[in-house]
Amino acid sequence: MAAGLERPQVVAHAQQALSYTLFDVKWVPRSARLLCLGSAARGSGLLQLYELRGGRLELLREIEKAKPLKCGTFGATSLQQRYFATGDFGGNLNIWNLEAPEIPVYSVKGHKEIINSIDGVGGLGIGEGAPEIVTGSRDGTVKVWDPRQKDTPVANMEPVQGESKRDCWTVAFGNAYNQEERVVCAGYDNGDIKLFDLKTMSLRWETNIKNGVCSVEFDRKDVNMNKLVATSLEGKFHVFDMRTQHPTKGFASVSEKAQKSTIWQVRHLPQNRDIFMTSGGAGSLHLWKYEYPAQRSKKDLEGAEMGVAGSVSLLQNVTLSTQPISSLDWSPDKKGLCVCGAFDQTVRVLIVTKLNKV
Repeated sequence: MAAGLERPQVVAHAQQALSYTLFDVKWVPRSARLLCLGSAARGSGLLQLYELRGGRLELLREIEKAKPLKCGTFGATSLQQRYFATGDFGGNLNIWNLEAPEIPVYSVKGHKEIINSIDGVGGLGIGEGAPEIVTGSRDGTVKVWDPRQKDTPVANMEPVQGESKRDCWTVAFGNAYNQEERVVCAGYDNGDIKLFDLKTMSLRWETNIKNGVCSVEFDRKDVNMNKLVATSLEGKFHVFDMRTQHPTKGFASVSEKAQKSTIWQVRHLPQNRDIFMTSGGAGSLHLWKYEYPAQRSKKDLEGAEMGVAGSVSLLQNVTLSTQPISSLDWSPDKKGLCVCGAFDQTVRVLIVTKLNKV
């Protein structure tokens, strides 16, 4: 581990108590603002816009919607528009203009049940190709939407005939480095991880990590697939080297037991893809660094290329809450600025120092 003086520190900068269950937090790109979304006590959905002013969060706007809001993304919109896409408990995908949030600019009944997870790509200068949104739902399906096309998804990944439907807990885009290539990774409640290739519209790879998959994220969406982190229900996470796919063994991986409780989220530092943060069921955050092996691939006995996994080291950990930290987002603009939401109904803004020293 790095010498004590050089280790990053996680500093609580501002926090705000909320009167509702918080499910997701997101920085508004190119601003000192953040969004909190969740479920009010009476069963409606709440979206709150805060601005960071000095050491406090000031509420700028509160919007109430019919259904509880579970997840959101800016990923499929331009930096000029900054439209926000949300998935709700009714299975609806809505896109909001935060300047005029009364009526969504796009709306579709995407799923039969709750949308657990959402991701966007092709906007914000992240990833080539169409501005697409992927949604994963309790109904077992994963769907990809192009907001320019009404009502029908451009891709629909559902259980094959005779296969029981699994609750999809997490989805993420990757490999969006040119106009043609793009993948979606999905994680399910039974430990399945599936990688769908949107170019060939086929299942490219699947594996099982034996425990519910809470969060998946590529280290970057807009590069040739490099690494994928998957976190699980029983305190483990797995880092897959996605550069080399072996015909039978798939992708090499390293796994780490981070804690005893669920790892709810993983988020890579936008300015350094080898640093990532995990958030846990015990109210803690862990900051990790991935180290590449001397050689990232080798040949097996048959001469087929197979990946070689690297290693992970813990840079810092901190306990902030008595309840699970269920959502996490790095500022895309200011290195080390981070926001997290916990089930103690508090949103916290953190500053992680010394990230350029690790």
